[in-house]
Amino acid sequence: MKKGFEEKTFISFFDLIKRTKKAVILSHIHPDGDAIGSMLAMYHYLTLQNIPAVCIVPSDIPDFLLWMKDSHSILIYKTHPDESLSQIFDADTLICLDFNDPERLAGMHNAFSQSKAKKILIDHHLEPKNVFNLIISDPTASSTCELLYRLLKLSGNDSCKNQIIAECLFTGIMTDTGCFSYNSSQPSTFIHVAELLNTAIDKDRIYRNIYNNFSADRMKLLGYLLNTMTVLTDFNTAYIQLSKETQNTYHFKTGDSEEFVNYPMQIAGIRFTCLFMERDNYIKLSFRSKGNFDVSAFAARHFNGGGHYNASGGEWHNSMDSAVSHFNQLLKQYKKELNVSL
Repeated sequence: MKKGFEEKTFISFFDLIKRTKKAVILSHIHPDGDAIGSMLAMYHYLTLQNIPAVCIVPSDIPDFLLWMKDSHSILIYKTHPDESLSQIFDADTLICLDFNDPERLAGMHNAFSQSKAKKILIDHHLEPKNVFNLIISDPTASSTCELLYRLLKLSGNDSCKNQIIAECLFTGIMTDTGCFSYNSSQPSTFIHVAELLNTAIDKDRIYRNIYNNFSADRMKLLGYLLNTMTVLTDFNTAYIQLSKETQNTYHFKTGDSEEFVNYPMQIAGIRFTCLFMERDNYIKLSFRSKGNFDVSAFAARHFNGGGHYNASGGEWHNSMDSAVSHFNQLLKQYKKELNVSL
């Protein structure tokens, strides 16, 4: 296994791609803009190299990403399990994007493990699992799309100047940084974005398609959640609870909760936020922080999760009430850290 972002690593990547007869591109359950953006960018890159490729994700794609070219061709394992597994076993190369653990492939995990294909990981999360033939990893990158942009620049062709690929990569960088509000303090990120803009992509159109493209029900849901938000000034913390009942009331669909966890950050003094979201068999938690409070470590230590320093997620396999109660108890351990001045 080769790992990192060194010359020998990316040379190995392009060597593997040259020998590929059929690729399957995989990303994580509940895909976001970085997942779909990196998948479609890779898909279009492979198409330019005349390499057949199929994109597969475990679960539904948010509607606000379906404007992207060929997004409707992405296979959803949840609705097409047999075809998805058949494609995985038929491929000689699996390209895995925006996740560090095959368990995030959900129902495709076993097929991934059993596949004899070469397995490539391109990702920016901490501590990738040692189950890939090639790992291209940089946790300092703002997003997988930025990391992929850096890689494709080394391809020796003009793929990064392709407007469709540039749109996909810009989408991933913009969404995974919250419109450059976190995970985006490296000057190189803005240099890469500027280079993408030089391809004449329409930045404003991309923003509108993503952030001005929700239903009226979603806006009403947001209003309800902000009205019922809990603010704990002693801990500089705020959190939102989104139950199944509330989801049904407001006709919730995939992607509607995008950015909800960030709204409490607009309150003066708040430096730690959480969104508790009830799913079928567990509670999904999303964390955000300001300054030097490490929510990746918090998620890993207490909620079987991880992510980035200021943006992470976790899971709780019990009731909503018990998740919130446990979270409130944990805050007492972190009171000193949460009250340090920014």
